[in-house]
Amino acid sequence: MRGPIYTTADIRRIEQAAGDAPLMERAGAAAAELAAKLCVGKDVLVLAGPGNNGGDARIAAKLLAEKFFRVTIAEKDIPAKKDWGLVIDGLFGIGLARAVEGDYAKLVKYVNRQTCPVLALDVPSGLQSDSGRVLGCAVRASHTLTFIALKPGLLTLDGPDYCGEISVDELSLQLPPPSAWIADPTLFKGVLKARPSNFHKGMAGSLGVIGGAAGMTGAALLAGRAALKLGAGRVYVGLLEEGAPAVDLLAPELMLRHPDDVLGEDLDALVVGPGLGQGERAETLVGAALASDIPCVFDADALNLISASEDLRKACARRTAETLLTPHPGEAATLLAESISAVQADRVAAARALSQHFNAHAVLKGNGSIIVARDGHWYINTSGNPGMASAGMGDVLAGMLGALVAQRYSGETALVLGVHLHGAAADALGGLVGLTASELIDASRRIWNTWLKS
Repeated sequence: MRGPIYTTADIRRIEQAAGDAPLMERAGAAAAELAAKLCVGKDVLVLAGPGNNGGDARIAAKLLAEKFFRVTIAEKDIPAKKDWGLVIDGLFGIGLARAVEGDYAKLVKYVNRQTCPVLALDVPSGLQSDSGRVLGCAVRASHTLTFIALKPGLLTLDGPDYCGEISVDELSLQLPPPSAWIADPTLFKGVLKARPSNFHKGMAGSLGVIGGAAGMTGAALLAGRAALKLGAGRVYVGLLEEGAPAVDLLAPELMLRHPDDVLGEDLDALVVGPGLGQGERAETLVGAALASDIPCVFDADALNLISASEDLRKACARRTAETLLTPHPGEAATLLAESISAVQADRVAAARALSQHFNAHAVLKGNGSIIVARDGHWYINTSGNPGMASAGMGDVLAGMLGALVAQRYSGETALVLGVHLHGAAADALGGLVGLTASELIDASRRIWNTWLKS
C-alpha cells in the first residue's frame, strides 16, 4: 500500500474546498461498485447511520437494488436472521468522537458474528479515524473503502486489525500537498544508489555502538552485526561489561572495544543504548554522545536515561547533529511524562511531540509505527507482523539505522527506510511465531540489496 495520509481535520478542509461537488453521490457509487464485486450472494445488509456515512450507504443500497440485489437497510434494530452475502457498514464515519453504545453496539456485535464479507465505508464504525482507537466496540471489516485519502487510524494501533483490505477512492478531487505518507522505499528512490566499482570501506562510514552492560552484551552485539550486514564499513562495539569478550565469534569483523576507546575513534555515526543499563557510567556515556557533533541513534536504556535527567533532555534538544530516537510506547511515555495509555490514545500526536521536544527524528514503534522527521513531515509504516514481538528486535533496528546514517543517509531517510526495511524483512521470513531478531539481519541485507539494484 502506498500513498499520502490526511487527518480528519485535513479531510474536512478538503470537503469544504470541494464546494458543491456531489461527494456523497460519488462515494455511494464507488461503494456500490465494490460491493457488487465482493458480494457472495444476492442478499446485502446495509447499516446506515445518521450522518454522511449513512448517506453514502443509502445511495449504495439504492444502486445495488437497481442491480437486482436484495437489499435490507438497518439503522438501529437487528434485522431478521438471514444468510447475508455482504454487509455494508455505513453506521459511523470519521466524525465519531464517543463510544459506540446501546442499539448501535448490538448491531456492531451482530455484524462481527457474520461469516460473509464486510465492507466498511470510510472507516469501520467505532474506529477513531486519527488514532486507530476502538471507541467502545468496532466493526471488524474484511474490506474498507476509504474516501478522498487514507486516514491515520486505518494504519496504526488497532486499525489494521479492523480494516481488512483497504482501498481508496479520491472521489475525483484534487488533493492539496500532504505532510504525511505511508513509509515506502519509492519515496526516496532518488537517493538510493548502488555502490560504484571503485569503492572502499572508508566510503561506507564508521559506526560506533555503545552498550552491553553486564548480562546484556548480546544487545550491543546484535546492533553491531546488523550494522555490518547493512553496509557500514567499520563497526566498533563498546561493551560496558567487565570481562566482556574480546571477539564476537559469530561476527569477528566487529571491533570490540572499551566504550571510551570507541568514542575516541573517528566516527560517522553512533548508536547508544542497546543493553546500556542505567548506572552512572551509562549516563556519562549518553551525555558524551549528546555533547558530540556525531549523528546519533538513541535507543533502549539511553532513552530512559535521557528522560530521567533534565540536563540530558536539554542537551538532546539543543543538538544540531542528526538525532534519531526509537522508543516503544513505554519509553515514549517516560520521555513525554505521560502514561502509556495516553501515548497509545494518540500515537501520531505523541510521536510529533517527541520530535518537537527533543529536536529529533523520532519513531514511535508498534503496530503502524509513526515516524516523524525534524521538519514535521511524518509517516506511518505498514510493514511488519506480530512475530516481531520478541527480544532483540529493537537492537537490530538501532544497528540498521546506525549503518544507514554512517553511510551518509539523512536522518529522515535513514529512519523511514530502516523502519520499513526492518518490517519488510520480518514479512519476508513469513513467521508470526518464533521469529528471532538474528534472523532479520540477513533478510534485511537481501532486501536492501534488491532496493539498491532496482
